[in-house]
Amino acid sequence: MTNTVIGEDGKPRCRWCSVTPEFYDYHDKEWGFPEDNDICLFEKLCLESFQSGLSWRTILLKRDNFRAAFHHFDFDKISKFTQDDVERLLSDEGIVRHRGKIEAVINNAKRAREMVKQEGSLAAYFWRYEPKSDSLPEPQSASTSVESVALSKDLKKRGWKFVGPTTVYAFMQAMGMVNDHVEECTFRSVIETSRQQFKRP
Repeated sequence: MTNTVIGEDGKPRCRWCSVTPEFYDYHDKEWGFPEDNDICLFEKLCLESFQSGLSWRTILLKRDNFRAAFHHFDFDKISKFTQDDVERLLSDEGIVRHRGKIEAVINNAKRAREMVKQEGSLAAYFWRYEPKSDSLPEPQSASTSVESVALSKDLKKRGWKFVGPTTVYAFMQAMGMVNDHVEECTFRSVIETSRQQFKRP
C-alpha cells in the first residue's frame, strides 16, 4: 500500500488525508508548519488532549465549537473559569463533553500563565524540546519519542494534565517541531523549507 493519496491537483499527500475531505485543508495549510504563537500552541495542545481516545476527525469537525466555548483558547481568560463554566461546557453538545479533559484545559491555562512568567513564552519553552533531525524515526512510524517523553514528564512535573507522551508527540507533529509528512508527500519539502526559514524563539 502506498503512503500517499493523490489530491485533486494531482499532487501526492500523506495517505491519512483520504479519510475525510476536511483533512486536506488541515494537512496542506497547518499540520507541521512551525508555530510560535502562544495562543495557537495552547490550542493545539488542548485539542490533542481532547483527541485522546477519539478520532482526529471528531476534533477537527468540532474545532470552531471548541474555539467558541474556550474563548479561542486565550489561556488568560480560561484560567479564570469557575465550576459554573465547567458545568456550562459539560452541557455544550458542540464539544467533547468529558469532565476530566475540560478541567484539564482550565488547569493547563493556569499552568500556561505560570510558564509565560517563568520562561518568557510557551514557544520558548516548547521549542527547547525540538529533536535533532538525524535522530528522528521514519515519518509516521512512531507515536512517541525520547523528546516527547521528556516534555511530557516535565509538563506533568509543572502540574499540567492530559499531556502523556503520545499526546505530546502528536502536538510536536502538529506544531512543526517534527516534520512527519511522508517522504513522498509534496508538502514534506514545503514544511522543511518553512522550518529552515523559521526563527526559533
